[in-house]
Amino acid sequence: MEGESVPVETLMSTEIVTVSPEASLEEAANDLLDEGIASLLVTDEDGELTGILTNTDFVGMIADGESGAEATVGDYMSTDVITASPGEPITDAAARMITNNIHHLPVVTPEDDLAGMLSTTDLATHLSYS
Repeated sequence: MEGESVPVETLMSTEIVTVSPEASLEEAANDLLDEGIASLLVTDEDGELTGILTNTDFVGMIADGESGAEATVGDYMSTDVITASPGEPITDAAARMITNNIHHLPVVTPEDDLAGMLSTTDLATHLSYS
């Protein structure tokens, strides 16, 4: 299958783990470890995507000397979330990941509903089976 014709929805993970911006970083770190993932999508009380928290964001917390129990997800999450759509070609999504130096791309429907997550691991897995 040529990369241009493969839609994001065929590679994305559909099991989405979300967290509230009010949650402690300690809780978020436990979620990451328990689920074996490297990022959490941050949603508000209406389920709307408001940010993303990745393993890399914990580096900022450590550099600031923060305690994971005191700091919140909202303090360290990235709010300028770059997304993909389910039907777009993986080549476009991969280019966006490279351009923005990110490893996780939330997948959002045209109605702004969360559909999944595309990661560099998903892309590498696809390449290994191509």
